[in-house]
Amino acid sequence: MTQTNRRFLLTKRPVGAVRRDDFTFDEAAVPSPTEGQVQVKNLYLSLDPAMRGWMNEGKSYIPPVGLGEVMRALGVGQVTASNHPKYKVGDYVSGALGVQDYFTGEAQDLHKIDPDLAPLPRYLSALGMTGMTAYFALLEVGQPKEGETVVISGAAGAVGSIVGQIAKIKGCRVVGIAGGAQKCQYLKEELGFDGVIDYKAEDVLAGLKRECSKGVDVYFDNVGGDILDTVLTRINVKARVVICGAISQYNNKEAIKGPANYFSLLINRARMEGFVVMDHTAKYGAAAQEIAGWLASGQVKSKEDVVEGLETFPETLLKLFNGENFGKLVLKV
Repeated sequence: MTQTNRRFLLTKRPVGAVRRDDFTFDEAAVPSPTEGQVQVKNLYLSLDPAMRGWMNEGKSYIPPVGLGEVMRALGVGQVTASNHPKYKVGDYVSGALGVQDYFTGEAQDLHKIDPDLAPLPRYLSALGMTGMTAYFALLEVGQPKEGETVVISGAAGAVGSIVGQIAKIKGCRVVGIAGGAQKCQYLKEELGFDGVIDYKAEDVLAGLKRECSKGVDVYFDNVGGDILDTVLTRINVKARVVICGAISQYNNKEAIKGPANYFSLLINRARMEGFVVMDHTAKYGAAAQEIAGWLASGQVKSKEDVVEGLETFPETLLKLFNGENFGKLVLKV
């Protein structure tokens, strides 16, 4: 019996927010793997703000998804057929599996995972690219020191929540900016943040003055736009600003809003640096071991927001940009 592969193909470049008609949702036969290939049944897919950038044409840190190609997505799944000596049927793997039921392709970029050590969605959050991003962006770019104040935007999101917990482990005062009372309560009561600012209910500048009376030493930015501009007015001498994302700007139809208060970097001899997690692949293994230890000891908690149904992909992706997700957004295939 021939297996059928449901898949989302990118058929036009989105303008503004992603729409369902930017994709074609079709079905195709699942090919058998050739020499060096494997076939994987996708179980969970990672939905990330970066996916919006992958749909745009132009120079970036990774080539855009081509028109007519399966939409790129990281995922975890189970090997159902193998023509590669390293993988056998039944193995669980993670990698760039695409928004589809089955991945069939080269195996060199896949990684074996153990479902007995952690729930599968966790390999897309704290034990996956999300955890790697939080770990390296904070520790290598932000370089937090004990006693410093670390402020995080998008703090209840997948990356931000892990960043805050690692900063606490490093002995910092941690302040999270998030939207909504439920998210702010979670950051403070469940994750141990020292302070929270609800950007939906209060003035961010007033919140920074209240929670960061001694200024900001490290700002971990996931949102860009007005919040980045506001935090720049409160940074200390030799502060570090980590540009990890700018979710408030990804769907702009006009030019991206840059920081008007960048002169604060000069006045404070501060540094603003962009971050791409793929620059650190050689050190993923060591980082994953340390994060796994923190998870086991309870020093780090991971929250996954799982939505069921491959067919819901376009609408579920929009949850990221509407601030509707709570933790790492994962699509259960």
